[in-house]
Amino acid sequence: MHFDYTMAAGSFLVAIVVGLTGMGGGALMTPMLVTFFGVPPLTAVSSDLVAAAVMKPVGSAVHLRRGTVNLKLVGWLCAGSVPAAFCGVLIARALGNGADVQSVIKKALGVALLIAASGLAVRGYLALKDRAAGRAEGVRRTASPGEPAATELPAIAVRPLPTVVIGGVGGLVVGMTSVGSGSLIIVALLALYPALKANQLVGTDLVQAVPLVTSAAFGHLMFGDFKLEVTAALLVGSIPGVYLGSRISSRAPGGLIRRALAFVLLASALKMFDLNNTATVVVLLGVLLASPLVWIVLRKRHGLPALPFQEDRAAPRGPAVQAGTDRGTTWEDEGAAGQDAAPTA
Repeated sequence: MHFDYTMAAGSFLVAIVVGLTGMGGGALMTPMLVTFFGVPPLTAVSSDLVAAAVMKPVGSAVHLRRGTVNLKLVGWLCAGSVPAAFCGVLIARALGNGADVQSVIKKALGVALLIAASGLAVRGYLALKDRAAGRAEGVRRTASPGEPAATELPAIAVRPLPTVVIGGVGGLVVGMTSVGSGSLIIVALLALYPALKANQLVGTDLVQAVPLVTSAAFGHLMFGDFKLEVTAALLVGSIPGVYLGSRISSRAPGGLIRRALAFVLLASALKMFDLNNTATVVVLLGVLLASPLVWIVLRKRHGLPALPFQEDRAAPRGPAVQAGTDRGTTWEDEGAAGQDAAPTA
């Protein structure tokens, strides 16, 4: 079996980002295989899912031990995601063989990447609203900087039907593209259950992703285009990379990392759609220039200073409000800091 050391090095770098942010494994690893190593899209999806099936239980065990998992939510999500993930593999295989199916999978991957990038933007916006509410009311859903992440699960009313639908849609996307277990489903959970704390969202999503990814990986082993040498290279690079990233996640500017990740996801999506280099650069430059302006407008609309570093100067020093002020740490950062050594994909 030929072992690709360059591919292992690439997976190591991607896995560091995964450990830092708690997401992006499939959204970054699969495009890397397709774009930089010329791996056929279906082979990249199959091999990445099998590697993820090996890695995810490690992070899940960490969250289960810390009590940051809502097992009832996990059960309802799996009721939709597990069969849907296997069906996603069958749909990909039913499209046929050769160049046609590879092209369809590549386009589907591009769509999934766009959704993932949009999901990151939504998470950032909701974090901004959380900061604004904390400044106005003196409370916040997230841990203040320097405080431990919340571990006590809030009492929430589980909504079975929409939860199963979220699992089903997410599982179908994962089965076809390997993207979604850590980027799409967690955003949908945030919208449906806003009372869940950040690390509890991450923990619940990570545990439900174990049977989801296992189902998709099993389907790809049977009907996909799994390559052992690709999976081996991914595992050799990913395991130390995701451990290193998760260890330093509490010290990294998570909000900035997520903005960079969204930009990379957008660039990867454009490449999946076979845009030429000129068009890709124009789109990325437009997004790069417009995003800060849009963000400033949103901050002002929610009563926050235009620039983050102005918050400390503008915030009152009362104990209740001071506990809710932000120094660059969002609820997303709490999710990363609360999953010490928790590999995700």
